[in-house]
Amino acid sequence: MGDPLLYSKLEELGIPFEYYEHPPAPTIEIAVLYWKDIKETTHCKNLFFRNHKGNRHYLVIFDHRQSLAIHDLEHRLKQGKLSFASEQRMGKYLGLKPGSVSPFGLVHDSEHHVYLFLDQNLSKQPKISFHPNDNRASLVITFPDFIKYLTAMGNKYEFIELY
Repeated sequence: MGDPLLYSKLEELGIPFEYYEHPPAPTIEIAVLYWKDIKETTHCKNLFFRNHKGNRHYLVIFDHRQSLAIHDLEHRLKQGKLSFASEQRMGKYLGLKPGSVSPFGLVHDSEHHVYLFLDQNLSKQPKISFHPNDNRASLVITFPDFIKYLTAMGNKYEFIELY
């Protein structure tokens, strides 16, 4: 399950992954039920935002065990007022539907429109996981391979202190 374009890109980049199929997990609360058997992996929360004007879009990625208030996020990101991007914007820029948000959706962002903010704590994790653009599975990759993927996608990103 997942996105054939994503699997093709991972293969092209020589990025190995662990694949875990599970029932649909559109929320973190549901996903944690299926992640219990995936050891030594940091599972990520991915939030897709737009700015007030709607001309910039951001993907914020952090450990799923943390929570962030949108007001705090606005303060930390310094991008003005933020709101969650609509399903239409999610489809346009990432090729995704709600409940499946993942940086793996960047394979569909050929114009490199989406800017990423990564929690700096993720860089200390050996393995991280995301949906493969389909919430019925999780893919685990090493953090260095994730950076390799981001670099290949061409989207700009930065590490920030989120909590």
